[in-house]
Amino acid sequence: MGCCGASRRTVLAAAAGAAFATLLPSPVAAQFDPLIALDLEIVTVTERGVVLTWTTFGLDRAGRPVPVPADTEVRLAPADSPREPVTVYHDDTRTPYHYAELDNLEPGRPYRFLALSDGIRALPGPTLTTSTPGAPEARGEFTTLTPPPGRVLHTIALANDVHYGETVSGIVIAGFPPGYQSDPPYPQFMLDALLADVSAHDAALLLLAGDLTNEATADESRSIRAHLDSWGTLGTDYLVARGNHDRPHPGYPDCTDCWGEHFLPRQQLTEHHLGDLRILGLDTSAPDAAGGTMDRPQLDALAETLRADPDRPTIVFGHHPVTAESGFTNIGGPAFVLDRTAALELQTLYQRAPGVFLHHSGHTHRTRRTRADLPCAVEFLEVGAVKEYPGGYCLLTVYEGGYRINFHKTRTDDARRWSSLTRGQYFGTAPDYLLGTLDDRNHVVARDFSGL
Repeated sequence: MGCCGASRRTVLAAAAGAAFATLLPSPVAAQFDPLIALDLEIVTVTERGVVLTWTTFGLDRAGRPVPVPADTEVRLAPADSPREPVTVYHDDTRTPYHYAELDNLEPGRPYRFLALSDGIRALPGPTLTTSTPGAPEARGEFTTLTPPPGRVLHTIALANDVHYGETVSGIVIAGFPPGYQSDPPYPQFMLDALLADVSAHDAALLLLAGDLTNEATADESRSIRAHLDSWGTLGTDYLVARGNHDRPHPGYPDCTDCWGEHFLPRQQLTEHHLGDLRILGLDTSAPDAAGGTMDRPQLDALAETLRADPDRPTIVFGHHPVTAESGFTNIGGPAFVLDRTAALELQTLYQRAPGVFLHHSGHTHRTRRTRADLPCAVEFLEVGAVKEYPGGYCLLTVYEGGYRINFHKTRTDDARRWSSLTRGQYFGTAPDYLLGTLDDRNHVVARDFSGL
């Protein structure tokens, strides 16, 4: 072995075995040769910082990859500098699940980096998203964002798909493909990790765009409401929208619409204000389907609200994605998103309300921007799930001259371990479907918010 550990062929072979395992053993303290540092991801890039994650493995006596603790180091240099990268981050705490956050960087500047554990260079996993030659992880280079001009006005967290009460993650249909389980239940500790991060970032508001529960039972609905209320106040600290998993279930003995009894009636538009910023919540749940719809009274209420003040800066959030591009690129197909009639009417309303600038949705469990079907200056953003890989949320930072979107993974020990494990979902293809491009996850949009 040289300075960078095992050969790339060895690393990829070990990764393939890890991706197909249904459960990884707990981390082991013994020394392994070779140590493999893998699954490198540039998660977040802001104007002054970057977050990198990776996992360290060893091979057990049977040749199977197991998580192995190691230290965490990042070396960095400006890309236009002839000098070699120098250590700017080093944590002696030994863990298999590495999370390195750097700050004090220069806005709009390219940097070269090396991520290492015990001197072994971390490499991207065998996924198109991170290992193709043009990917920043493969190049070992990223560029910090250039922020919009003016002061920061608001910071809002965008999240979705907690699935409180779920016990197996990663199943698409009828127990296939093999799923992942945890003890304690992962929806609980992933929600705790989200709430801790939102507090740490001092976000003014948390938007939860649906699928708070797994099956909207009385216990699930009551429990997640209590869980959220132990952190903040509905309508002040957090807002919710209903997802398809939260829909009424007429067969339940205790209540037909258990979720509605603890949160909101079905197909109700909600309106909140953060200063002069307007936030509209949609219920896009259908009576008994995975896909979405909007009833006429809710569409009419939205039309009237936008017509009364079309230029007010406005965020809309709801569970189901809206665009045709989203329908054709998600694994559930066009029937999985908002139905075309409602989607086109919604976008027509946005054309007449130039203040709407962002539509946040969930449901697909991926982070992706898609193109509008009609000409309108609205960003349609799907945000990755809270409950599973990549396990996080987006921060929306509003400036006087625009806004910045950054995806963040949650960072508690349990959350980092679970995200690393569920990276293997869908037979190892989860990163290519769920992570999204670096630009999808981290970008800046110019917009005039000087009136806020």
